[in-house]
Amino acid sequence: MGPPEARQRFEEIYLAHYQAVSSYVTRRASSPDEIADLIAETFLTAWRRLADLPAGDEARLWLYGVARRVLANHHRAESRRNALAVRLRENLILWAESVIDQPHDEAREAFSRLSGDDRELLSLVGWEGLSNAEIAKVLGCSRGAVRIRLHRARKRLAAELAAAELDLTKYGTRAVTLAKECT
Repeated sequence: MGPPEARQRFEEIYLAHYQAVSSYVTRRASSPDEIADLIAETFLTAWRRLADLPAGDEARLWLYGVARRVLANHHRAESRRNALAVRLRENLILWAESVIDQPHDEAREAFSRLSGDDRELLSLVGWEGLSNAEIAKVLGCSRGAVRIRLHRARKRLAAELAAAELDLTKYGTRAVTLAKECT
């Protein structure tokens, strides 16, 4: 916590000016949680910069300045979070519209007929680009188990694609080979 005299000085400043800082922040913030965080951050700064903190009533003014900067930082961060949320919503809407507008795709339907576990496993490889070792960490199993499950999932997907009477050559020679293993 620091030397006893520093702790004592901080406690004196805290007790003398908490109410003033609290009132200052409360009039400028919107929620009780936000208010508590802002007050705590103001006094944390005071503790860290105790040597810079002036004596007497000047300390209250110094704390107001710190609280003002803490509030400004908070508002900037909130604006950035809100702007990010808006951008994410817009991107999600665009993505959802593009999915809806996609033509009928037999391969997508074949993929959707697989079990949830098979779809997740194939997605981790195809969409996320994970290796077998990385997938093992995500799923909490061994690499060997991933290798076997992945092989079986690929075989089931190849069988679904073959059942849809699709030209498997456009999915690669491996799809053709796996489909033949299923028949």
